[in-house]
Amino acid sequence: MTDAEALYDDLAGVVDLFGALSRAELRRALDELAFKQGRDADAEALSAAVEDAVREYYLVAYDRDGDGDGAELLVPGPAAFPSLPENAEDLPHILDLDRRTVDRGAAADAALARLRRDAEAAVRAGDEARIERLLDVTYDAELWASDGANVDVSGETGTDVESVRSRLEAALD
Repeated sequence: MTDAEALYDDLAGVVDLFGALSRAELRRALDELAFKQGRDADAEALSAAVEDAVREYYLVAYDRDGDGDGAELLVPGPAAFPSLPENAEDLPHILDLDRRTVDRGAAADAALARLRRDAEAAVRAGDEARIERLLDVTYDAELWASDGANVDVSGETGTDVESVRSRLEAALD
């Protein structure tokens, strides 16, 4: 596991403590965590790490209200093995945020729609490394999307992981 992957898993672990967090809430949680760990938080570096974790499917952003107004929440994604960084267990008390119930279907739909877009972009660009990474993500996403969610990943509801996987495999042949 790389340092970046460990960081992404820690980010997913912090989010998992709450079920879901907005980006602003996650920034606040990371600031508090840095303080508890006796170090300064680098806001720019943390923001970049969150964006990278989303890009690599360790975190998934979805529209919490389903109305497209941009009010999104982050949830642990299909590539994550959420872990708790040192002193993170106190964050729910420090931030005084209740645990959220996640709309797993909406989160899965958002992740799989993005996976389709990312796969198409990688194939168009001929980015073999990204194609291979996304191919790995399809296996994780298939399990993640169906875990506890009433989401059909077979293609009947528009969340067809198999067609994305086939497209990526064909691009590698």
